Amino acid sequence: MKRCLFVDDSSVIRKVARRILADSGLLMIEAGAGRDAIEMCAEQMPEFIVVDNSLPDMPVEEFIRTVRSIASPIRPRIALCTAEMDIGAIMRAKRAGADSYMLKPFNRTQLLEGFRSFSAAA
Repeated sequence: MKRCLFVDDSSVIRKVARRILADSGLLMIEAGAGRDAIEMCAEQMPEFIVVDNSLPDMPVEEFIRTVRSIASPIRPRIALCTAEMDIGAIMRAKRAGADSYMLKPFNRTQLLEGFRSFSAAA
């Protein structure tokens, strides 16, 4: 089963994502901060990572670069999750190694379609 790591300091966002992904065939794991998520990636790299644009403990670009630097046979697909269409933030995340972005709040259709396109590109 493929694993998806949601990194967001909002427990509400993580709960919504968990409910949406419950029947998707993905195993969802979650972290409330970047450093916790990096430790999880170092232990077992997930196939997908959705990371909030505003982490409480580090810049999202640093998080993405750090994940990309972890030696692993799995190269996760990384999506930036942002509450606003900030082209600058999206481009910084992409330059750091993000594959795509999604806007929040997201609904079931948007999130599942995002994972379908992730899977197709992998």
